Amino acid sequence: MKTDAGSLATLFLDYLRIERQYSVETQKAYQTDLTEFLQFLLETGDKQTVNLIAIDQHDVRVFLSYLYEKKDTTRTIARKVSALRTFYQFLERNQLVTANPFAGVQLKKTGQHLPRYFYNQELNQLFDVVAKDQSPLGLRNQLLLEILYGTGARVSETANLTLSMIDQNARIITITGKGNKMRIVPYGQYAADALQRYLTNARLPLMAPKQIQHDFLFVNQRGQALSTSGIEYILKKLAKSAGLTQVVSAHMFRHTFATDLLNNGADLRTVQQLLGHSSLSTTQIYTHVTTDTLQKSYRKFFPRANDS
Repeated sequence: MKTDAGSLATLFLDYLRIERQYSVETQKAYQTDLTEFLQFLLETGDKQTVNLIAIDQHDVRVFLSYLYEKKDTTRTIARKVSALRTFYQFLERNQLVTANPFAGVQLKKTGQHLPRYFYNQELNQLFDVVAKDQSPLGLRNQLLLEILYGTGARVSETANLTLSMIDQNARIITITGKGNKMRIVPYGQYAADALQRYLTNARLPLMAPKQIQHDFLFVNQRGQALSTSGIEYILKKLAKSAGLTQVVSAHMFRHTFATDLLNNGADLRTVQQLLGHSSLSTTQIYTHVTTDTLQKSYRKFFPRANDS
């Protein structure tokens, strides 16, 4: 097995793609972080090649100092360290190194940002705006909001939805998530009605002029599959029309879906399954935004919570 830097990087990226089945975007992120590390070693070393197998903790400390000096944020540094730690874990499992030089790296804890979500009034404004447009594109946008909010699907998952993933009789969608993991998510009456209107009056008329045929659920005005960037663009336009002042993204619907479930009594495990999180700790961030509801319930039902 070749152990030059380029060969090891290629093996690692093949591992991410084939075994871990990471998305193209994730693969690119890992490649970018690894490339930066290689470039740093090349520029600061005294040789024309880099020996990744010979890297030790001293090299790691120098690299971290470089990242701090160029004013990378703590979150960015944590991401880069995580990527390189994973790279050396791969080398360690393949017995190419005896120890992971990034294993013991301790960084300052990043400040955890609470997820941004919609208040009920904001959601109502969005749904009111989209309901006024009964054109094929308007019907598509109605369904888009219902799916994003009603299933908590990621924007990439939403863009990749196909007709075959939807069981209209059972009102369930089989979503393909990160790492090609499948999960089943139900949808409600509002989404079911929007889906029926869209399939009956909008999808085929949007595809017909260009004589395009495919199985993707959401289509753009040219009849082609709606992209993730297309979805984000639509949401920003709708938010502006609804008079919302904050920057709106598709992920906010996912955050709102989770928050509303917890606020209305769903258990954390259920929310984890619906969101497709591999770890419960990822889902637990949403418990922070439900504190207000807990406080209100406590004051309402606990006899010693308030003055008599």
